[in-house]
Amino acid sequence: MPRRLLTDAVLVRSVAEKDALDITRQAGVPTDHWNKRLFTLDGQYVGTPDAWWDDVGLAWEIDSTSFHYDREGYERTLDRNARYAAAGVLVLQTLPSRLRTDRAAVIRELLSAHRAASATPRPPVVLMS
Repeated sequence: MPRRLLTDAVLVRSVAEKDALDITRQAGVPTDHWNKRLFTLDGQYVGTPDAWWDDVGLAWEIDSTSFHYDREGYERTLDRNARYAAAGVLVLQTLPSRLRTDRAAVIRELLSAHRAASATPRPPVVLMS
């Protein structure tokens, strides 16, 4: 148990991301890519998704109201989502509160998004630490 907690602490940055990590495991779609930067093939920054499935090109963003819904945060979120769309990256956005209050629905959404991403060509992006 202590080893798993330490491993999890290295992967994620917040309690919400730890909840999301647990959900990926429960859903059967775990990933080791947390908070890694994505770039286009020509070196343009795309985003730093909370979770990333490199095999299918799926990004997961846990978007809290405290960081994303004031005027500047909302603008940053829209800019980020536009970069994802321009790069062809499918992104699932989830409120942190739903990770605990609506876990079953979040798992269904994650599995559906993963299936949708795997049904399309992987976007031409590269992952960097």
